[in-house]
Amino acid sequence: MITGLRSGIYSGPVFHRRLRPRVHALRYRLFMLLIDLDEWDALVGRLRWLGSGRFGLMSLRQSDHGDGSAMPLKVQIEQRMRAAGLATGGRVQLLTLPRILGYAFNPLSVYFCHAEDGRLSAILYEVSNTFGGRHAYLMPVGAASGPLRQSVEKAFHVSPFMDMDLTYRFEVDPPESEAAEITRVSITVDDANGPLLLTGFSGLRSEITDANLRRAWLGHPLLTLKVIAGIHWEAIRLLLKGLRLRGGVTPTHPVTVGGLSETSTGARHA
Repeated sequence: MITGLRSGIYSGPVFHRRLRPRVHALRYRLFMLLIDLDEWDALVGRLRWLGSGRFGLMSLRQSDHGDGSAMPLKVQIEQRMRAAGLATGGRVQLLTLPRILGYAFNPLSVYFCHAEDGRLSAILYEVSNTFGGRHAYLMPVGAASGPLRQSVEKAFHVSPFMDMDLTYRFEVDPPESEAAEITRVSITVDDANGPLLLTGFSGLRSEITDANLRRAWLGHPLLTLKVIAGIHWEAIRLLLKGLRLRGGVTPTHPVTVGGLSETSTGARHA
């Protein structure tokens, strides 16, 4: 067993609720791994059920994230932060789905990026679509603490049922320490008429051990396959409800840098 880790397992429900033009909702359970990027090698090198190769019960590959290159993932993230004028030097934690039996698909991975003094400096939302594309929204945090609210204009085509002229509103309870029992990420998608889609994940933390990894896998043995199959099944249901397909665009830059975040009370911070 590896002790004293800042990484963990978060298990809980995911929900999606489309409000217009047809009400459409689903809810299911999954687990995500919170990986401190400084602990990556220790985790994949010493945990029996979490490998680094293409196959295995569960595995992690840095090339599944970022620009897909051989450059260490933390180096990539900190380069993006420095380019945006954000403080770096602290831990970077990645909330993501692992590969399951060699298969990976992450609709959303979230990076919690800290400055050298330990404060949360930024959150990076890494979005992937089923067409093989990936885009990141880098959102400064400033001095805010507790639940965070952030917003950014949509810049990347995800769902064929959603237009591009939309705004994402994120609300996040970050895993501020290894003692944080619950991490929550919710997204409201707005168009010109208000909320269009609500989605989110709320996970309860457990220690990242072989026993807990095995328990999580037994509860969700085909996790990533379940996610991608669910996406396509829901697409069929939306077509049957009469929704039409929308066209998309490919962003000219891999990262969108958003504005400053807000606290849950709406006060803006520098």
